[in-house]
Amino acid sequence: MRLAALALIFAASAANLSLEAQQAPKAPVPVILSTDTGNEVDDQWVILYLLTDPAFDVRGILSAQAPTLPDPSAHWTLGVLRDEVEDHMGLTVHPPLLEGASTPMQDASTPQPSAAARFLVEQSKGFSSSNRLTVLTIGAATDTASALLVDPTLADRIRIVAMGFTNLKPEGAAEFNVLNDPHAWQAILKSHVPVVIGTGEVCRRDLSMGYAQAQQMLANHGPLGAWLWDEYRVWYFSHVKPVRSTDFTHNHVIWDIITAAYVRGLVTTRVVPRPSLTDDTRFAAGQNGATWETITHVDTATLWKDFFVDLDRFTATHTLPPYQPR
Repeated sequence: MRLAALALIFAASAANLSLEAQQAPKAPVPVILSTDTGNEVDDQWVILYLLTDPAFDVRGILSAQAPTLPDPSAHWTLGVLRDEVEDHMGLTVHPPLLEGASTPMQDASTPQPSAAARFLVEQSKGFSSSNRLTVLTIGAATDTASALLVDPTLADRIRIVAMGFTNLKPEGAAEFNVLNDPHAWQAILKSHVPVVIGTGEVCRRDLSMGYAQAQQMLANHGPLGAWLWDEYRVWYFSHVKPVRSTDFTHNHVIWDIITAAYVRGLVTTRVVPRPSLTDDTRFAAGQNGATWETITHVDTATLWKDFFVDLDRFTATHTLPPYQPR
């Protein structure tokens, strides 16, 4: 009887320890974000998510180039980035904001120097192949690829999680972020850096948001919710809604948040052969045995619930500047 009782006590103790281990909060994931915010409205959502969710340890945010932005585009993006972080979020203390290169790479072996690329290399030095720094790339990959070319050992210390490519068909390589610097993606795919990709096809299926849905979701979430709604509304009327039409059934996609969803564990993925990228922006056969991880599904309901819990907590604990709609 005494042995049986001791066995029950030990079993109960082990069960409690196991439960405590499961319930223990995970350490924040160190991330650097490279964004062309200001080009569209989805980057703003990602920046808010990263800076309000304690699951992320944001080490820095890099401004990426885009040919659709005023020249020099990465400098312009940096200004938009500061506006969001300092003026809308009201943060006087925040992760470093670094300016990237304003033009794409001239070929797949020549880096474009920038403060952003140098910062990425320096920040990576405390990491290793068993403890990687996560680089979220939601614009042109110029600065990330340039950093890899400047220091090829960077591939042993980071992983790239990117929104890019339309789908995985040969012709599906062409997509806005990729087309803004195909040479950058040629360099990344040729390297051995781990890559996770969320394609436009998956984003369109899982992260589309209608006008009425966006209005309802963003209501009653303080100045930041009002700002996001205004950004969405203005973009919708200028880029999504047909001219002089009363049809509001068209959706817009919050593309880039797929990268943050991956880090939060709110996606399913599969590992497939890793392609190379041709000069005419098509997929071709890659190196034998090379793979990359592709996102196949986003748990949208949990993602949006988590996003707004974080947003409301931030709003409740910070003094935010009032927002006046345009």
